Amino acid sequence: MAQRRIPSRIFLVGPMGAGKTTIGRELASRLGFRFVDSDSEIERKTGVSIPWIFDIEGEQGFRQREAAVIDQLTQQEHLVLATGGGAVTTPSNRDALSARGIVIYLFTPVQVQLQRTRHDTNRPLLQSSNPRQRLEELMQQRDPLYRQIADLVIESSSGRARGVAKRIEATLEKE
Repeated sequence: MAQRRIPSRIFLVGPMGAGKTTIGRELASRLGFRFVDSDSEIERKTGVSIPWIFDIEGEQGFRQREAAVIDQLTQQEHLVLATGGGAVTTPSNRDALSARGIVIYLFTPVQVQLQRTRHDTNRPLLQSSNPRQRLEELMQQRDPLYRQIADLVIESSSGRARGVAKRIEATLEKE
């Protein structure tokens, strides 16, 4: 039987609502890897929610915490890491992600992001009077950054997480 050639560090990037956490959990389970969501890890380490960090420290304070967590996590083996949607806005995060593992961009159109995030109050950047416009602005800013560091781009707007994870696994085995 052929040896699997799956990399030991898989990093998921993409916008809010792309399914990074759900697909990441499924992919990690399929591969026998540990799964970590960088936002959940920040909350675990600080003992407070992401919105609280944004309120008290602003986005810059949050991004500093995020960079420290991503630097630490990207050095761990047998890991599937789901990053926050804005992680790619910090150059050190892009460098760490692209240098230390395989980066998979879960592309999801704004309309799908809007449907998936419409009831979520835990996303500080969406607490505006026009979430669609905000998601479009974020996509315009971040899509080039996601693509810049992505080893693979996987469309994640349709199908179940299990199916998307299977597609990722099959693609990685071919690489």
